[in-house]
Amino acid sequence: MTSHPSFPQGLAHLSSATLIRARGFMLEHLLHNLPLRDSHLRAVLTAIIEMDLSDLSQTKHDCLNAYLNSLTLQNRNCMRNLITSSPDVTTNVETEKSGSGNFTKLAIQELFRRQSSVSCISSIEEAVDVLSNAVRHSSWTESDCSLLGEQTNENLPALLHISANNFLCRNQNQRADALVDVVSWNRWKSRAVLYFLDTRTIRLVSGSSLIFSGTNAQWGKVFEQLNFSEKSSNNDLHEAIELLLLGCIASRWNCIIEHLMSVSYDSVTISKQYHVLANLVFGKSQSFHQKEGTIKSKEGDILDYLMGLLGDKIHLLWKSSPALVAISLPSWSTLFRLYLSELETQFKGNPSTMRCCSCIQDRNEHKDCELAERIWCLYIFHACGSQTIHGTCDA
Repeated sequence: MTSHPSFPQGLAHLSSATLIRARGFMLEHLLHNLPLRDSHLRAVLTAIIEMDLSDLSQTKHDCLNAYLNSLTLQNRNCMRNLITSSPDVTTNVETEKSGSGNFTKLAIQELFRRQSSVSCISSIEEAVDVLSNAVRHSSWTESDCSLLGEQTNENLPALLHISANNFLCRNQNQRADALVDVVSWNRWKSRAVLYFLDTRTIRLVSGSSLIFSGTNAQWGKVFEQLNFSEKSSNNDLHEAIELLLLGCIASRWNCIIEHLMSVSYDSVTISKQYHVLANLVFGKSQSFHQKEGTIKSKEGDILDYLMGLLGDKIHLLWKSSPALVAISLPSWSTLFRLYLSELETQFKGNPSTMRCCSCIQDRNEHKDCELAERIWCLYIFHACGSQTIHGTCDA
């Protein structure tokens, strides 16, 4: 190999075993990391066969028949060995042992591994689609309403007595403050679950995990190359914001979905939900928020970058999923307080850069609108079992 005129002289000092392993790693790279188009696959297989025939020609008189006999033996046991042994171990061990007639077998194993990976990904995507469709088309409305009806019928005498007393004591403000009905609750819950299980979202999560696995300087350069400006597409900016938000929660993905699925209906008014959130955030001291922020250094760095990207345009967060924004912004962050303040501004009907509903103009309550949904999402993630998704999963 080293005597070949095209061989790089800088590698001449390497042993044959090291060079053989290097060829094996190169083969693995060509079969796993590049699209297997017909021309590419044909070129790789041709090179593999030529290498094996070249090796066999040094020890066998009839190298072609020897190669075909070896290929026949490999064909009998390939599937069994692939299932019963670890592909990674098999690849490394056998590459080290021999260079004769080895690359064809290695190529077959790597192709089966790639086929298996693609099959697994397809199965996962199909399972996610089935689950998403089940959530989308489930009959939760009928079941929950029937359950609510059964509970009401069982406790009807007591409820009538309580309702009579409450009617006498109820003031005008309490009548105006509507409860979140079970239909809206479950619709918002289903919408949040569907977003997190959507194929596009899962791909973005995978991408964000890869991007933010590097150092701050590395992932910072990735976003700098996107070069957001006044002329850039709004869709590009919104996708970058979505990637940054997903980067804050990628490590807690399973816990978030489990938490969403476990949350049950609670008849709490939107006004009450907001006040709980306000007390949760504004009731804590500044030193507490600073302490929390230092613990979440990676998350804090992402949020700082997002703050710089948004500038004074906090309303751009309204283009993202209410559930994503709610879970991505930790209660100790400045962005969370700004977002909650914007919700308060719209909740009270004060002038705002962006108005997400017309409830104030129509003199309706915030009961089944986008503003109510965004407050509900914050309440679900930060007031209901927040330790489960912010504490346990980060440990």
